[in-house]
Parts: sequence; structure tokens; C-alpha cells
Amino acid sequence: MRHCCTLLFAILASASLPAGALEPFAARYDAFSQGKLAGSASMKLVRDDGERWRVDLGIRGSRGFARLLALNIEQSTVFDTAGEVLRPLSQATVKHALFTGTKVLGVFDWQARTARWQGDVDKDRLAPVALQDGDMTALLMNLAVIRDAQPGRELAYRVVENGRAREYRYAVAPATEIVAVEELGYDAMRVARSNGGSKQTVFWVAQGVPTPIRILQRENGRDTIDLRLVEYQGVQ
Repeated sequence: MRHCCTLLFAILASASLPAGALEPFAARYDAFSQGKLAGSASMKLVRDDGERWRVDLGIRGSRGFARLLALNIEQSTVFDTAGEVLRPLSQATVKHALFTGTKVLGVFDWQARTARWQGDVDKDRLAPVALQDGDMTALLMNLAVIRDAQPGRELAYRVVENGRAREYRYAVAPATEIVAVEELGYDAMRVARSNGGSKQTVFWVAQGVPTPIRILQRENGRDTIDLRLVEYQGVQ
């Protein structure tokens, strides 16, 4: 695994972080579907323009798994820094399928304190969503978990995405566990969603690593999508 010489960045705690702490990075994952290697994924943070940043996640299914929308998706959030607050400005999700696909675009207007979506969105989600301080997208929340996680801690986030706002709560395990990445082992914290009902997301995060070691999605007690870190590095 390639590491940068310094700590890549301390990531978004409840969408709040001093701007100087941000450093671009790129990470690569193996993607598993129901326990089988099914593709690959990438996550990166880049400076977009001036004080604007962009965080991206792309998942690609290999041959035989390309039909699965969950394994053929691109997500992106552009955000800026307002003082010590990181605010989403736009959000895009593109899902690829064999004969069709979907594209959803969202714009966050912090002056009007509303967010709107267009594209392949259900009609009942076209109305503007009122914004609250600290609101974020799912990508920003995924990153926020890294900085916020402490053994035994409870985490709470409000995610505004695809025309609706949802509350996410996570419980951090009281003790760390060893998670293997290539030939290395990381002492990682297990962070599991506690209010997802039959759908559950679990993160494993390690101190000093700017991206999750592993991201597991489960439904009705069964593993569905499982992203496992292969490598990460700082980028220009």
C-alpha cells in the first residue's frame, strides 16, 4: 500500500472542519457482491476551483455483474468552505445499466436555504427541500464518519439527497478490531448504522487513514455490496 508522507487530511466532522486540514487523496477498492469479487471502486477528494472541493465515488462491475445498478454507479459532491463549515453545493448520481441508466442532479442554494433535484427523480421529490446547518450528502457523511468515530461513541447526521432529508445514526464499537488490507493489518473501529431497519451500512475506519478501510452494505441480514480498500495515496 502506498501512503503519503503526512496525514492526508482530517475529514469532515458533521460537515465542519478547518479548510487548511483538507488534502487531496485517491483510494482504490475491490468490490464484492454477495461475497464474490464483482468489480472495483475508487474514491477521491480533489480541489475543484478556489475554495471549492469535490469528492467522488465510482463503482464498476466486472463482466457478469455489469447488470447490477449498485455496481455501476458514479456519485459526486461539490462543496465549499464557509468559515469552518463544509457545505455541499451540488450533488450528482449516475447509474449505468445494460440498456438504460439514470441521472440525478441536485443544487444546494444556501442563500435561499433550499435544495432542488432534477433528472430521473420521482415526481414527489421535485419540491425544494429546506436546508439546515450541517446538512450534507451521503458522500460527505461517509467521510465525516472517519473523523467523528471514537470507540463507544454515537454519531448522528442529516443527509439531504435525491429530494428528501433523512437522519442517519451510527454506533461505534467499544473496541477496535484488526482489518487486513493487502499484507497489512489495521487496528480499525467498526461503525454500524443503528436506525436503518433491514438495511445496514457498516464502516471500518482506522486512525491516520483518510478513507474507510471497508464499507459493507447489508439487507435483511445478508451482505450485498462490500468495498475493501486496496490502496490510497495523496494526489496533486
